[in-house]
Amino acid sequence: MSKTIERGYTPAEMMTIAVARRFRNNATCFIGVGMPGLAGCVARKYHAPDAILIYESGCVGSKPSYPPLSIADDELADTADMIVGIPEMFTYWLQGGRIDIAILGAAQIDRSGNINTTVIGDYQKPDVRLPGAGGAPEIATNAREVVVIVKHNKRALVEKLDFLTTPGHRVTAVVTDLGILEPDPRTHELTLVSTHPGIRPEEVAEATGWPLNIARPLDVTPEPSAEELHYLRELELRARAA
Repeated sequence: MSKTIERGYTPAEMMTIAVARRFRNNATCFIGVGMPGLAGCVARKYHAPDAILIYESGCVGSKPSYPPLSIADDELADTADMIVGIPEMFTYWLQGGRIDIAILGAAQIDRSGNINTTVIGDYQKPDVRLPGAGGAPEIATNAREVVVIVKHNKRALVEKLDFLTTPGHRVTAVVTDLGILEPDPRTHELTLVSTHPGIRPEEVAEATGWPLNIARPLDVTPEPSAEELHYLRELELRARAA
C-alpha cells in the first residue's frame, strides 16, 4: 500500500497546504494561477480570511470562490476590491514595496534560490523553451518574502541553472513535495528545515542536485487537517465545474 493511500492525501495536496499555511491575515499576497492560486483560496477559506490576494492582471483584493483558470479569469475581476492597470501594479504595488509575500513557480532553482523559467539547455539551441520571465524578476526583487513551489528532483533543484531568470535573494522558503527548504541565516544557502510526513531526509538529499545541508533539529511538516483537505478538495471540485 502506498504512503499516499495510507495517509489519505497526496504529495501535491501536502505541498499545496504547506504553501497555504504561509498566507497571513491582512498580508498582501501576490499570486498566480495553478497551485499558488489554489493555495491562496485554501488559506482564505481556512485560516486567513483577510489575506489580500493580488494578481498580475491588476485585480487587488480578489475573493475567488474557486481557483482561477488564468489571471484574467472573470471571477477575479468580479470579486476584486479594485482593478488597476499593469503600470500601476508594477510601479505602485510592487516597486512601492506594498507586497508582503509572493508565490512563484520554477523549472529550476539553485542552492541560492535563483530561478530559471526561460530555457532548459543552451539558450541558443535549448532542449526546452519555457514560458520565460513574465513579471517574476520584478516580483521577486520587490516582494518582502518569496515562496517558491517546485516538485523535488535533481532536474529541478540543480547545482547550476541553465539560465538565470529571477534572482533569489528574497526567497524565504522553497516548498516541495518532499519537504521545506529555507535559507541558512549565515550562508543564505537553501537548507532542509522540514520533511513531510513519511519522508526521510536521505530521500530529500538524494533528490537534490547539490550536497544538501540538513537542519538540526529537523522538523516534520504537520499533516493536513481534515478541514484543510476538505476545503482543498471542495475548491478543486468547484474549479472543475467552473
